[in-house]
This record gives sequence, C-alpha cells and structure tokens, in this order.
Amino acid sequence: MTDPLLWRLAYDVAGAHQPDDSGHCHNLLCGGQEAPCETMLNAERAMQLARGATPAEYRHPGTRDRPAAPGLPARDTRARRNAA
Repeated sequence: MTDPLLWRLAYDVAGAHQPDDSGHCHNLLCGGQEAPCETMLNAERAMQLARGATPAEYRHPGTRDRPAAPGLPARDTRARRNAA
C-alpha cells in the first residue's frame, strides 16, 4: 500500500455509491444513474492507484469513453500541449 489515506477515502466513496436492487446508484448525488456510476469508477481507480498501480495499468472494464460536452473545448492536457 503506497497511500493508505487515499485508499481509505476511495473505499468510503465506493461504499456510498453501491448499486441498489434495481442496478442504479442509490446515492442522491447520482440521481439514480445506472451502476457503476462515474463516481464509483473513479473511487475504484483511486483504490488501485493507492495500491501502487500506474495510471496506464488501470482501466476499469466498465469505463466508458465520453466525448466533451457540446460547445465546450476538449480538456487541454499537459501531454497535448507538449506534443504541439
């Protein structure tokens, strides 16, 4: 374990975003999203990273690629800026 505080926080977040009997996130902040919600996926990823996984090693099978919101530019990442 490389970061026990991150792992514990992510564990608590994941616990708060468990699916209900109908397969939807029961957390009020998610508004009944289909499980696993994005917050749950991020919590699981944080738990893996806290155990020492590199970001390239971890990709949750339920992760969905999402396009940028309409009318908003795509996020400008450091890697994209350095490549230009």
